[in-house]
Amino acid sequence: MGNLTFQLKSYLAYKLKGKDLHHLHSPFAFNLTKNVIYNKSQYLAYIQINKIRKKLQNNLSIIEVHDFGAGAGDHKYTEKLKTISSVFKNNSIRPKYGELLYRLVDHFQPHYILELGTSFGISTAYQALAAPKAAFTTAEGCSGIAQKANENFQLLKLNNIKIEIGNFDTLLEPILEKLPQIDFAFIDGNHRKDPTIRYFMHCLKKSHNDTVLIFDDIHWSPDMNEAWNFISQHESVTLSLDLFQFGIVFFKKELSKENFIIKY
Repeated sequence: MGNLTFQLKSYLAYKLKGKDLHHLHSPFAFNLTKNVIYNKSQYLAYIQINKIRKKLQNNLSIIEVHDFGAGAGDHKYTEKLKTISSVFKNNSIRPKYGELLYRLVDHFQPHYILELGTSFGISTAYQALAAPKAAFTTAEGCSGIAQKANENFQLLKLNNIKIEIGNFDTLLEPILEKLPQIDFAFIDGNHRKDPTIRYFMHCLKKSHNDTVLIFDDIHWSPDMNEAWNFISQHESVTLSLDLFQFGIVFFKKELSKENFIIKY
């Protein structure tokens, strides 16, 4: 209940502080918001993914779920039997934000994409369909869920995705060692302050001037709010965009240091 109270207060603050296009003084932020974030065009990928969504929403099969993240409470690791439908309902990205991921990847066309938190592969699919030639690595803590994600990738004919299975704390560094760089990353797992900051610091090692990092649920708890404040204020970040659900950071040295809260 505590998180719900915090989320409500955070959302009300966000609504009060959020800016529209006319308050964005950075030409880069203005153009990105106008042409990508606020873009209401419909894409074939949305229809394809919605078909997968409906199948998952109606799937009452039982799956064994392993949880390493904040959802596991005070324990490092938990196991539960749940229906695919219930796991999907609690963990899947909302269409509004999945479609935003698609537009961002479509706009930047990254060559190397990293994702922490595959789940059933819906967020992965939005990104991969936007850049089918990119080398895509995604990490998932639960092998059963990863297997279902792979099935969804096959249905969508996505062949550029490699799933790594295990605890992100032990997976991330070996994954990064294999990548020449990170062009685009979506961090959606282990919603706690210290792990999130660690993932950010690790990703910095393979980031460059045009890298885009996106963090999910940045106002999910006081802990995540603190993590977002650390990340957005980090000396390497020149522009941050707070969309309440997503926090997006850029490292472009040609930009002045700015942090925007954008209505979305």
